Amino acid sequence: MAITNKATYHKSVLVNEVIEYLNPQPNKTYVDATFGGGGHTKAILEKEKSCNVIAIDWDPIAIEKHESEFNQKYGDRFKLLWGNFSLLYKLLKKENIKHVDGILADFGTSQFQIHQKAGFSFRSDTKLDMRMSSAHSRIQASHVLNRTPEKELADIFFKYGEERNSRKIAKAIVETRKKTPFKTTRQLAELIETISPGWQSKKTHPSTKVFQALRIFVNKELENINALMSSCLPLLNPKGRMVFISFHSLEDRIVKMYFKENKDKLQILTPQPITATQEEMDLNPSSRSAKLRAAEKMSQETFNV
Repeated sequence: MAITNKATYHKSVLVNEVIEYLNPQPNKTYVDATFGGGGHTKAILEKEKSCNVIAIDWDPIAIEKHESEFNQKYGDRFKLLWGNFSLLYKLLKKENIKHVDGILADFGTSQFQIHQKAGFSFRSDTKLDMRMSSAHSRIQASHVLNRTPEKELADIFFKYGEERNSRKIAKAIVETRKKTPFKTTRQLAELIETISPGWQSKKTHPSTKVFQALRIFVNKELENINALMSSCLPLLNPKGRMVFISFHSLEDRIVKMYFKENKDKLQILTPQPITATQEEMDLNPSSRSAKLRAAEKMSQETFNV
């Protein structure tokens, strides 16, 4: 599959807000746990000319496209690691990094992945894969659709996609796969269309939530976010900051609860989530659902009192 040009890989959201809340300082080290197209990493390195960024991505294409360029421009201030951010502690330990001064994660799926990787979009007919990294995930979306019992399938659609018609859709999938196994995105999208009368008049396609649910389930997205969150406090230096950008309620809920559960160790910098300005939404529609939450780690003395 051809790789798109750099401009279309991914447009980072809430860049100004990330810089405001991460607040890069001289000679400090920051983690961009979701490097993608490098927009946030670049902003951090440009904002503070003496800080360092350890960037992480589990998509080898992101690394292939941008690592050389960033290395040339920023030298030893920048390091890009291949891996899943759920393993942040292990990735940093391997680099002999015990503590950092800030951790950023943007949980949104990049536009490149949605439009260029197999299975992510119902708008193009591709293999029902949906893995963000084939090296980190064995199960494909087609495996889930063709092998999962009806009740469990309905639970996946409801839990990860908040799909009201989860049971109806799961039943239709199970009936259909008896005759024809699911192999492509078009097969799935067309089936859901047939059991969603009047869908043409609605703003969103009826398979949107099912595709979201399958993507989250296949890539263990929520489990990975929980694992990342649990490693942040031990890794952060006192006064270190964590900044998280979510795109749907399931992600945002995890961040909100983590902050709440650790309120004795964190100073919450965003009592309410920060959203994109109208100007940014006009320029980048993907930012419309973005929510940013940030917190600062208190000093050891403060939260031991």
